[in-house]
Amino acid sequence: MSELSPLPEPVSTDDAEAAPAARKRPKPGERRVQILQALAAMLEQPGAERITTAALAARLSVSEAALYRHFASKAQMFEGLIDFIEQTVFTLVTQITGREVLDTEQPPEVGARQAARIVGLLLQFGERNPGMVRVMVGDALVFEHERLQQRMNQFFDRIESTLRQCLRPTTAGSSTPTVDAQVAASVLTAFAVGRLQRYARSGFRRLPSEHLEASLALIL
Repeated sequence: MSELSPLPEPVSTDDAEAAPAARKRPKPGERRVQILQALAAMLEQPGAERITTAALAARLSVSEAALYRHFASKAQMFEGLIDFIEQTVFTLVTQITGREVLDTEQPPEVGARQAARIVGLLLQFGERNPGMVRVMVGDALVFEHERLQQRMNQFFDRIESTLRQCLRPTTAGSSTPTVDAQVAASVLTAFAVGRLQRYARSGFRRLPSEHLEASLALIL
């Protein structure tokens, strides 16, 4: 399975203190990345469901006004994290399926294998990016703009749709192949979301990939 790259480590305030007084100005876009890095890192901490811009600014040793020079609102910062989630996951999904539009005529075992790999990469992404998991399952979005949760809902709808296309060949012999593929895709998506929720609510102790192959064998 392809390696997944988390956002780079957030800027360390210790390093900032040790750096020379005359520091270079961040390159264009670099400060935006640093802000998103810090936000993702803060989401990994206990009780981080609601993060204030004041706390985020303090972590970066900048003023709140400095944050708003790069993002119009905190909601826009979360949108930056969602962009990262979408781009990373769906780039890898396309690598698994081999094309933007899936071939519904492929052998059933190929489709089942693709579906299993998609679920695996989704859980692996969460395992390697714990802060992002709070965004994916909505814990970090409870007090934020409704459109952010809608985007994550659309993300999982897209995952489910892709799984349904993968699984259509596996249900070709059924009297209701479309319904069966939809049910199987729904169950797989619910399984993935449940594993991510458990990971977040266990304080990132219960890994989402725990007994993954055996679990998928029961579903598929």
